[in-house]
Amino acid sequence: MHYIYYKFAPSTNKSHHYSKLAAMSKDLLYTNEELADSNSYDDDRDNGYQEPKSAWKKFLTKIQVEEPGDLTTVQRYLFNYDLRPVEAARRQWSWYNYVFFWVADSFNINTWMIAATGVQNGMTWWQTWLSVWVGYGLCGAFVSISARVGVVNHISFPIAVRGSFGIFFAIWPVINRVVMSCVWYAVQSMVAGPCIGLMLRSIFGKNLDKTMHNGISNPNLTTFEFMSFFLFWLFSLPFLWMPPHKIRHLFTFKAYVAPTAGVGFLIWTLVKCNGVGPVIHQKATLSGSALGWAFVESTMNSLANFATLITNAPDFSRFADKPSFTNKYLVQTVSIPLCFSLTSLIGILVSSASTVLYNETMWSPLEVLGRFLDDYTSGNRAGVFLISLAFAIAQLGTNISANSLSFGTDVTALLPQYLNIRRGSYLCALLALVVQPWNLLSSSSKFTTYLSAYSVFLSSIVGVICFDYYYVRRGFLKLTHMYSVNAPEDPSQRSFYMYNKIGLNWRALVAYLCGILPNIVGFVGATTGEDKVPIGAMYVYRINFFVGFFSSGLVYSLLCFLSPIEGTPNVGPFEKLWLEEPQDVEDFEEELQGHVVHDGIEKTQAFTTGHSKDEKF
Repeated sequence: MHYIYYKFAPSTNKSHHYSKLAAMSKDLLYTNEELADSNSYDDDRDNGYQEPKSAWKKFLTKIQVEEPGDLTTVQRYLFNYDLRPVEAARRQWSWYNYVFFWVADSFNINTWMIAATGVQNGMTWWQTWLSVWVGYGLCGAFVSISARVGVVNHISFPIAVRGSFGIFFAIWPVINRVVMSCVWYAVQSMVAGPCIGLMLRSIFGKNLDKTMHNGISNPNLTTFEFMSFFLFWLFSLPFLWMPPHKIRHLFTFKAYVAPTAGVGFLIWTLVKCNGVGPVIHQKATLSGSALGWAFVESTMNSLANFATLITNAPDFSRFADKPSFTNKYLVQTVSIPLCFSLTSLIGILVSSASTVLYNETMWSPLEVLGRFLDDYTSGNRAGVFLISLAFAIAQLGTNISANSLSFGTDVTALLPQYLNIRRGSYLCALLALVVQPWNLLSSSSKFTTYLSAYSVFLSSIVGVICFDYYYVRRGFLKLTHMYSVNAPEDPSQRSFYMYNKIGLNWRALVAYLCGILPNIVGFVGATTGEDKVPIGAMYVYRINFFVGFFSSGLVYSLLCFLSPIEGTPNVGPFEKLWLEEPQDVEDFEEELQGHVVHDGIEKTQAFTTGHSKDEKF
């Protein structure tokens, strides 16, 4: 196997010299015999010969987002513009930016609905709020743990997961998150649908939902509800066109509008209750072990709500301006429970107030808002319309930041030749119509069941990643190996994170399955009926995130001890050692391209793969 090295001037532009990069990539990925065949093909092509393309190939060529040159799909998967480590010029998020991000993200209907389920299950407002504080406190801790790899190494989730699962098996966790982001986009859109419905009822009549002919036979959906859902889905599409750095204006606007509307809605509700007194003095309808398990379930619902954000925390933490103590430890741990617990209080108090007002505990604040139209005065109509509009904006911002952008980023990693973030976002929206989220939101019990299922799979992934980084590797990562099939410093050797010919770490696969298995029986019981499985399995399932996280992590650590991994420190299982260092990635592309200068001495290294070009739709 021979190698060719090229030198290029450093560039932060997405456009690169594809033919030269492809030549270098070939040398790393193919044998001499394969290169001979490839060179023969290149000679034929240089002589004017071009293989005729079928209609299908012409179509695929037409929809490519970039000119691939001679790069293969594998080469583009290994390294492209969206996956490279974030250089200093793009690391502009200070600690207060993360605080503002969580303030904006916390104000959404879904957060209120999750908090209100505790009240509906029979707990008092303060018991439910205490469980929310505990739950989101744990969320803050888990997000900080997961985000650290991005803060220090400036890499995203699709790259971070390569270290533990293997360069190519990392596709599986990414696919997991892609699927979950798509389903969650659909659910969030369905949650926002009633906002549009309330706006229509405020304009065209309070009984519009009852007078409109229902042509849908599904017991969980009416024509009016589907129209409201579809209109929100449709009005969201223009915002998916905007690139991530421009959509920030929507988030800024949301940060002003949503909290104002939420607090105004709470005050309006409490005034109708003649003050906060009747709400505060409501008694719990549960006691003993039933109350204890309701508290646990309410706590775990908060964790389930954060399962995706815990998983993909490196996607936003990689933009931290510096690996300071605040960015690594404090900002997520403090701001998440503070922001989300205060926001949840609105849902808790409004749900409690619904019992006082209507002798019925409503788990969705929008149901309470809808009842305000029973008195169809101009003031009530205007108030309901404006609050519903603000809530719709809140849902739009949350849906884009937490779901469509995550989906777009991940499918860009999976199919860089045909999908960019914009196309991925629209694909996410299109698939949301297929998910049929109305079946998931027909009741609070189905909603919480879905949330629990959501965290069963992701917790096992996060467990493997975190135990690999903190315990097995003690914070040590070789970044160049994460973008390469072969070791850049010695191309005759495999990358540390290839593990074998297929790029799969079997220890991670076994640990991942071991994290899922303890929750499977309980999951079956939750979806088909608790009386069909042992009660012990249901107790385990109620703490499914902890079971998945620690089961997968501990099994992975044990397997790594029994079968050590190349590229990890040689330390005992209880020996203290920490090898993490902030990564300097300013010359990262030059190192991959074969031109790097240290202390005035030029070093030549092998290049691993290609780059992406300017995005187009």
